[in-house]
Amino acid sequence: MRIKIGGTGQMILAMTISGTVGWPVVALGMPAVTVVFWRCAFGALAMLAVCALLGLLKRGALSGRQLGIAMLGGLALVLNWTLLFAAYAHASIAVATVTYHLQPFMLVGLGALLFGERLTANRLGWLLLAFGGMVLIVTGHSAGAGPDYLLGVLMALGAALMYAVAAAIVKQLKNLPPQLLVLIQLSVGALLLAPFAGVQAPAAPRDWLLLATLGLVHTGLMSFLLYSAIQKIPTSLVGALSFIYPAVAIVVDWAVFAHRLSLLQMLGTAAILGAAAGMNFGWRLPLPAMRADKAG
Repeated sequence: MRIKIGGTGQMILAMTISGTVGWPVVALGMPAVTVVFWRCAFGALAMLAVCALLGLLKRGALSGRQLGIAMLGGLALVLNWTLLFAAYAHASIAVATVTYHLQPFMLVGLGALLFGERLTANRLGWLLLAFGGMVLIVTGHSAGAGPDYLLGVLMALGAALMYAVAAAIVKQLKNLPPQLLVLIQLSVGALLLAPFAGVQAPAAPRDWLLLATLGLVHTGLMSFLLYSAIQKIPTSLVGALSFIYPAVAIVVDWAVFAHRLSLLQMLGTAAILGAAAGMNFGWRLPLPAMRADKAG
């Protein structure tokens, strides 16, 4: 019997899978570079099969310019994953994931710098709210937190910046099938990180299983579900369902690793995710001093 999942179901499943990515990463206990290499390797194999089934591997499927841009995006994506995975060990899965969700604001900043997009008063207001949430997260860690907590937050911020860079690069490849783009990016990641992967090669069958899960499920399957959903449902719904990702990550961090957010961290989380929601949905902040046509 064949089970069909609609676009909303695909998006929910994709975001749920994304929210659990920190679990195998932390359970492996390997250097972030090693984990990202195997994620790219297994994920590339999965996307190679998908591209072959979809007939995307034919000659002339992309130009040299498209290939170069896609490879540059792959470099940014690899740096993004490496920094995010490294952040888990210092600032916890929940804190790193919430901090990582400052990426929409970094994308807005890059859009203003690189593409001349207007930074409205409304967007600036959401940016300030998110910055306030960031301050609460940085200052709200418990007394038992390790000395590298701030380093973990900075790594998560770096990961968010690299994601924004990768997204800005991808904007130049609107006509390239996303499955082919992911295949190129994962292949670039595997090639770049191959020299470092042998430092700590997995030995136990459990480690191979976790790495295969990261590559096949958290990368291959998740990407397929995500891109399929984006093609079927409105952008506003994509934005709404994206908040499942940090919510699941917070629950996983609490249920599996017993990491609980402090009151200040919870307030910071609410501020960041609320600001991101406001940006995604175009909510207007009450700005009485601003004219309506400047509110964004």
